[in-house]
Amino acid sequence: MRGVATALLALPATFLLSLPAEAQRVVRKLDWMCPLGYVDMLNGSCSTLGLMHYTVRPTHGQPCPPGWMNVGGKYCRKK
Repeated sequence: MRGVATALLALPATFLLSLPAEAQRVVRKLDWMCPLGYVDMLNGSCSTLGLMHYTVRPTHGQPCPPGWMNVGGKYCRKK
């Protein structure tokens, strides 16, 4: 039983290390809310729960560049 628990705990770490560089399924929570399409994981991160992957980037207080849209949570998402 202990081996199963260890495997289940290691699974999220493996998932986070294997994320693609351009599209994120897990992003750091920058504001009180998560970007549109993400769920608050209550640990300082937001996740799409593996269902979708979006190309997002922080706004750094600036408007989103052309071709990007504001999705809240201080993030822009590529259209």
